[in-house]
Amino acid sequence: MNRSLAIALLAAGALGATAAHADVTVGVTLGATGPGASLGIHYKNAFQLMPKTLGGQPVKYIILEDGSDATNAGKNARKLISEDNVDVIMGSNGVPSSLQIAQVATETQTPYLCLTPINVKPDQYKWTFSVPQPTELMMSAVAEHMKKHGVKTVGFIGFSDAWGDLMYKATEHWAQKYGYKVVTNERYARADTSVTGQVLKIMAANPDAVVVGGSGTGGALPHIALVDRGYKGTIYHNHGTVNAEFIKVGGKKVEGAIAPTGPLIVPEELPASNPVKKVALDFTTRYEKSFGAGSRNAFAGYSADAVHLLGAAIPAAMKKAKPGTPQFRAALRDALEHVKNVVGTHGVYNPTPENHNGEDERARVLVRVENGKWRLMK
Repeated sequence: MNRSLAIALLAAGALGATAAHADVTVGVTLGATGPGASLGIHYKNAFQLMPKTLGGQPVKYIILEDGSDATNAGKNARKLISEDNVDVIMGSNGVPSSLQIAQVATETQTPYLCLTPINVKPDQYKWTFSVPQPTELMMSAVAEHMKKHGVKTVGFIGFSDAWGDLMYKATEHWAQKYGYKVVTNERYARADTSVTGQVLKIMAANPDAVVVGGSGTGGALPHIALVDRGYKGTIYHNHGTVNAEFIKVGGKKVEGAIAPTGPLIVPEELPASNPVKKVALDFTTRYEKSFGAGSRNAFAGYSADAVHLLGAAIPAAMKKAKPGTPQFRAALRDALEHVKNVVGTHGVYNPTPENHNGEDERARVLVRVENGKWRLMK
């Protein structure tokens, strides 16, 4: 072998080692600052508890801050894929940001484990897997409760963005089946500090109940305003609201708030037969040990469940390709469609090519604020 050929082969080998690395690299973009910080901090905290190996492979997490800004989230996703050569993307903590990431994931053919419930365009569906429970699944629990308690008219107030749209559609989705009519569709911006005008319109409609389509601390604003105006009906929220910060902001005025959430919020109260209890209780215990008593929340659980799904898919993908290559990303995407009975903190996941979430009624419970805490409704 002549010297020039040997140098060429060494160079090729070095390039190959760069392209295909031993570690599975996970790229994460989250907003631990900005208007979505009350959610993003928990999503981010969870990664301090994540394992260093998944499916028998070493794993590396690269976490970038997007400030709860959709444009930044899209830029971070591009950087993670093009510069850091990640094998999978996770994030973010808002629907607008997550939709931006889904677009980038599709363009680059990178599997995306979305940490927010979103409905993507058909051409983006192939590469996007939504970890949180679908909004229709969660709001079916609210609809069932409303029917049981004779609710016939419902006022809606939600964010003036994609999350508000999702929540309104999910509330409308069950109206005919459960015998109620949605009589208002009021909206407010995430950064608003007053919703007086919107609440006055709801009060004028005098609905039996109100559904708030906000999330995090932003979900408390309409609730407080309704109570201040003397509204006496039941106020329902959604799984984007269930954290301690919502109660801290709302105080006694949010007592009685009802919301659907994943089982990990109340694992101690679940029956022993619940398939999620053990995993949810383990994660909640470790989270509160690290971040303080009462710090449990749904959002950290979505990060944990994304990692559970990834760990279940890696062994099958490793049989087809090596991490750090387009072939591995494609194999990982295929494997994510066929993992079975993955027990997470929120539910049991059985994704299929037609359903990139795969959760069922085991992924939801109803909780209510009682004496300053979220408690299981029985």
